[in-house]
Amino acid sequence: MRRVTLFVNGTSHNGKVVAVYGTLADLLSVASTKFAIKAANVYNGKGGLIDDIALIRDDDVLYISEGDSFVDPPNNPESVHEFNSWAHTDWITLNVGGRRFTTTRSTLVKETESMLAHMFRDKDVWGNKQDEQGAYLIDRSPDYFEPILNYLRHGQLIINDGINLLGVLEEARFFGIERLAEQLEGVIKNSQPPDDHSPISRKEFARFLLATPTKSELRCQGLNFSGTDLSRLDLRYINFKMANLSRCNLTHANLCGTNLERADLSSANLDGANLQGVKMLCTNAEGASLKGCNFEDPAGLKANLEGANLKGVDMEGSQMTGINLRVATLKNAKLKNCNLRGATLAGTDLENCDLSGCDLQEANLRGSNAKGAIFEEMLTPLHMSQSVR
Repeated sequence: MRRVTLFVNGTSHNGKVVAVYGTLADLLSVASTKFAIKAANVYNGKGGLIDDIALIRDDDVLYISEGDSFVDPPNNPESVHEFNSWAHTDWITLNVGGRRFTTTRSTLVKETESMLAHMFRDKDVWGNKQDEQGAYLIDRSPDYFEPILNYLRHGQLIINDGINLLGVLEEARFFGIERLAEQLEGVIKNSQPPDDHSPISRKEFARFLLATPTKSELRCQGLNFSGTDLSRLDLRYINFKMANLSRCNLTHANLCGTNLERADLSSANLDGANLQGVKMLCTNAEGASLKGCNFEDPAGLKANLEGANLKGVDMEGSQMTGINLRVATLKNAKLKNCNLRGATLAGTDLENCDLSGCDLQEANLRGSNAKGAIFEEMLTPLHMSQSVR
């Protein structure tokens, strides 16, 4: 934004300071209003006719005519200098909280609706107090005022390290510099960490993994990973107890020995994941996909899914030898071609569960609900000792 001083053609008094916006016609319209004339031409101080707004520079002195030729103003340099100095270029020293800042009046009045503009646009209108050296006293923090003054000087927001953005924001609001306040609000918002309930991204979690020794337990209890892509990551022995992993992508992840007790895995994708010795007591995995997963630990550590909610899960082709599914809910689940040798399914809800092609040798199905369950193409026959109801 540029500011110029306007005089009526042939005069050097009663000038007006105006902001230059838009086109030359807009400037002539402003001049007509200010001087109550029908402005038609704009001249510079040497009598040159200005026909393009781009030719006007900041702090130019211009002369407005109603169509007549340029007339030299009276030789009155003192009055012109006096007006121009206090309106634009006179230097002012401010004493802000004990620190002195020296700048020009034109800098302080750039934001036309700000408190600083009202204080220093017209000379001594506010009756500003001055110290013994003539500096204007302002009772504000100098550390927070300095970025504001620099913003008025060059229009850029630059804040040194160690300066609290909130403090600068409060000063911008106090002085009524609204555009700067809006800019600061955006910077502060972008610099703040996400809310505690915002899902953790793959990039953020990868940093945690890389910074944690392999033998140390990473505690992620109760954290939110909803919808995060954690596929193919090494997540062994991590504590995800009560964590939100709904709609998570965990395909081919290594979850060996991981604690997923009471975690939310609803609609998650765990296809091809390694789940050896996993702890999933009372986990909610409704609607999840666990096709081709490996629950079988060669060392004999059995996966524990006791009391888990596995409604509608797809576990087709998974290796689940010795798995504990006691009192779990597998209603409408797909367990086709699963290896369930020696599995504990006592009290399990297998209603409408597809168990076709499964190996249930030595599996314990006592007290399980197999209403509507499909046992076609069984690899081994069920014995009466494995009674189901």
